[in-house]
Amino acid sequence: MKKNLVRIALGLALVLLTLGHSIRLYQHPLLSHLDAITYDARLRLTQPGGQDSRVVVVDIDEKSLAEVGRWPWSRDKVSRLVRQLTDHYGVQLVGFDVVFAEPDESSGLRVLERMGATSLKGDAAFLASLASLRGSLDYDGQFAATLKGRPVVLGFYMSNGIPQGALPPAVLPAGTFKGRNILFTSWRGYGGNLPAFQAAAPAGGHFNPLVDFDGISRRVPMLVEHGGQYYESLSLAMVRLLLGNVPVRPGYAEGGSGSGYAGLEWLDLPTPRGALRIPVDENVATLVPYRGGQGSFVYLSAADVLQGRVAPASLQGKVVLVGTTAPGLMDLRATPVGEAYPGVEIHANLIAGMLDGSLKHKPPYALGFDVVQVLLVGLLLSLLLPSLSPSRATLLTGAVLAGVVGLNLALWQSGLALPVAGVLLLILALYAMNMSWGYFVESHSKRQLTQLFGQYVPPELVDEMARDPERYSMEGRNAELTVLFSDIRGFTSISEGLDPKDLAHLINEYLGAMTTVIRHHRGTLDKYIGDAIMAFWGAPVADPDHARHALLAALEMQVELRRLDAPFAARGWPALQIGIGINTGLMTVGDMGSPLRQAYTVMGDAVNLGSRLEGLTKQYGVGIIVGEATRAAVRDGVFRELDRVRVKGKDEPVAIYEPLGLAGSVPQAVLDELKLWQQALRCYRAQEWDQAELQLMNLVRLNGDCRLYQLYGERVAHLRQQAPGDGWDGVTTFETK
Repeated sequence: MKKNLVRIALGLALVLLTLGHSIRLYQHPLLSHLDAITYDARLRLTQPGGQDSRVVVVDIDEKSLAEVGRWPWSRDKVSRLVRQLTDHYGVQLVGFDVVFAEPDESSGLRVLERMGATSLKGDAAFLASLASLRGSLDYDGQFAATLKGRPVVLGFYMSNGIPQGALPPAVLPAGTFKGRNILFTSWRGYGGNLPAFQAAAPAGGHFNPLVDFDGISRRVPMLVEHGGQYYESLSLAMVRLLLGNVPVRPGYAEGGSGSGYAGLEWLDLPTPRGALRIPVDENVATLVPYRGGQGSFVYLSAADVLQGRVAPASLQGKVVLVGTTAPGLMDLRATPVGEAYPGVEIHANLIAGMLDGSLKHKPPYALGFDVVQVLLVGLLLSLLLPSLSPSRATLLTGAVLAGVVGLNLALWQSGLALPVAGVLLLILALYAMNMSWGYFVESHSKRQLTQLFGQYVPPELVDEMARDPERYSMEGRNAELTVLFSDIRGFTSISEGLDPKDLAHLINEYLGAMTTVIRHHRGTLDKYIGDAIMAFWGAPVADPDHARHALLAALEMQVELRRLDAPFAARGWPALQIGIGINTGLMTVGDMGSPLRQAYTVMGDAVNLGSRLEGLTKQYGVGIIVGEATRAAVRDGVFRELDRVRVKGKDEPVAIYEPLGLAGSVPQAVLDELKLWQQALRCYRAQEWDQAELQLMNLVRLNGDCRLYQLYGERVAHLRQQAPGDGWDGVTTFETK
């Protein structure tokens, strides 16, 4: 026991660190993210899937916008939609996931009234016609009249801006929760419907989900506070109206409404068959019981409903939500089951979950449960793991891990959403700490090797080298290697358009992403040269597939670059374009420099050619160019020959190629285009200008944005005027770098 005291102390420190998060002394970002990830994983693992036909989404989709017109529609069309749903199709209830906040002046009534009050106020015929037309042109009045007496719930949104429109009556008055410290979501303002509409509709509810720290919508507050009063969500308002406009009764653990316990645990809706219970958390929010991805409910186009093209059975007796999935109307949200999930379907999931009684509950005692499981598991593993052999420690950790996961899943299936991320991370951290203890006493040679090469090569290669450190040295030697150069296009103009801090963040994120790709493919990072990257393959660890790994890294760098577009655009940064040059050949590799500074790097003609190839990517309008030796080494690659060039500093011409991918992964259309290009290139080199031009025109029709085809078209046009002669070898000479 005495020899394990340090390990036990470290284990107990990890337990205390996890407990601080569990009791909310602080919130560790990693644990918060893991909590969210484990919740989402349980949700997706147990979601029922399929379609729930009880709730139908009448969708203001792209088809509806094209057929009926851009949103917002005139109120006479919305009135007709409501009448179609209630009178013609006989739905039970209609809820609007949209707000009618502005008067509708599309009929021209306001203009006619101004004319009647000014220039035509003495025209009796005009005034008489206006009076007879007023009812048919008052679209807002028609909509208000349509809402009256029909089962329609209007939606509104809460905000911290200036109040606009009208709110429905509060579902619970001020003072309902007096003496209780309940963490309601409070708002200073709102965006409501026109007062005439809200007065005519039997109910209204907000459609604001709560957006968690990671941007995901997992909960919707059932009640929110504004001006001391409490307003319900759209889904709660619809379920209440569906049950006969029943009241909302707060529910507390002790079964009363006294002030002895602050937490509000559920809301009850009384029905003849007993109370319909809606569990809520500390923010009076309910977890959304997502059935699955988008399409878990029936979607019908609003245009089809308006035109009566929907079968009656599809809507009769249904609960209808009117909302939109059209991207331009901005009602798409990030959820555990989809990154662009229609907001209207969030309410549909809640309505179905309330009716089924399938809502998950995160009770107030979840905090205490987490503390207990962290203490029990943490103490058990902290005391036992240091004294066990690796195999027994692994078995014990696996058993404890399986027990915790199994218990949590069983509680989840019973309706409880309890935290599990903290204890899972603690189990893994205690196991990893105990299993990695031996690394602190590694031999001096292994530690020295890690210090020398750790900044250049991926950790897994350092580990491989550490198994036999005597084989590796930083002394200079000649070897066939592959080098890669990359550079950002137009970086000067990009840097001039960003402030220094943004520029630094952009470069750091870009270089970090590209370096991760290089290391993933066993590359050795040589250096950063401003925005440029230099890396090589085949040293210090020998790699017979160094050319192939370099090519795969370059292809993935281009893919990873596009993955950066969205986060860059969100921060107002420009999308980046890079050029990559790859060359394989004999190079000198080793630790080079001066007594003041040295670096493990490569030198030689093959390295210089790699740098020149990167510079040529802009000339040919491609993202990657490789040399002949690289192409020959990657036998399963598909390449497009670009040209034969004579670069600055070299007399011998070299063929250059653009990699299109690995065999089997390149689409047939690209392969067909490649055959046409090869024919065009043969005609070009044979000085068959007419045939070359014809093939290039066909290629331009296939891919008009390709700079390569435009370049050769320009060359053919030039060479027609100035014939190159019989001695022409088709080589392009570049005098600059």
